[in-house]
Amino acid sequence: MPDNAQILSEMNDRSREVFRRVVEGYLGSGDPVGSRTLTRSMSEKVSAATIRNVMQDLEFLGLLEAPHVSAGRIPTQSGLRMFVDGLLEAQLGEDDRERIEASVGASEDDVTAMMDRVGSALSGITQGASLVLAPKREAPIKHIEFVQLAPDRALVVLVFADGHVENRVFVPPAGQTPSAMREAANLLNALIEGRTISDLSDLMRREVAARRQEIDGLAHDLIEKGLAAWENEGERSERLIVRGRSHLLDEGAEPAQLERIRSLFDDLERKRDIAEFLSLTEDGEGVRIFIGSENKLFSLSGSSLVVSPYMNADRKIVGAVGVIGPTRLNYGRIVPIVDYTAQLVGRMLSGPGTR
Repeated sequence: MPDNAQILSEMNDRSREVFRRVVEGYLGSGDPVGSRTLTRSMSEKVSAATIRNVMQDLEFLGLLEAPHVSAGRIPTQSGLRMFVDGLLEAQLGEDDRERIEASVGASEDDVTAMMDRVGSALSGITQGASLVLAPKREAPIKHIEFVQLAPDRALVVLVFADGHVENRVFVPPAGQTPSAMREAANLLNALIEGRTISDLSDLMRREVAARRQEIDGLAHDLIEKGLAAWENEGERSERLIVRGRSHLLDEGAEPAQLERIRSLFDDLERKRDIAEFLSLTEDGEGVRIFIGSENKLFSLSGSSLVVSPYMNADRKIVGAVGVIGPTRLNYGRIVPIVDYTAQLVGRMLSGPGTR
């Protein structure tokens, strides 16, 4: 069977209009759209019988389906995809723009607080559930200290230039001594000025390798262990903010559907699928739309996801914003909202004074 782009290019004006009006009617109401309804809105005067014939052709192509006998038609998942890719008319409304700017551009410049506001605003504006993947903390480190807790446990304390403090417990090398801890901390503190954790990791490895002969063996092992603790090996330190799940749970869906949606959000909030969510943005900037079963993360709940990455000043993708809703999302409104929000967050993170 030809792909959607070919089908769309080969459709005549009447078929294209019938298809577009069925999809728009369904996205607006959630109800099947019948031929008699279309006779009142078509740009040319045609009979209900003619429209029914066109709808049957579109059904044969796999773009429409009839949920009930003698009912109107609704778009299939393939039909929704073709509409989104080829016929969607997306425009950001002025009210939506102002609400997004109010959430992102508040006087507070703390990144965590800003991301919380963005998540709440996206959920409120779209009446869907929002996902905001906040960036890793990249503030420069001011001071590092090691603290012995027990023979088999130690604490590495990181003090950031913005005043934030992180404590991470790790297993130190056997036979650790106070002098080795001081030596390791002194070496690291001599290197950290103005550097972030990601900047420091490679530098520390090079320095430790270059000074291996002059560094005490225990101090060397301690730094290696500390590196593993700082990098949270096997984990991700991004924070996934989920807001507005009630908007999907209150849709009056069947109990089994509600349970699938609850399971989706439970998994997201436990960060089970944060790597999957991150992978959705790896193909570069711009909005991506996943409809129903097109993405395994959302396939069981039958939801759609509109997601866009945002970048820092170095044009590096550091996070993403998205909206989850039923497959009959108002894509024409949601897509520009998500796109504009991602661009605005990127500009805020790249500007001066954001921490």
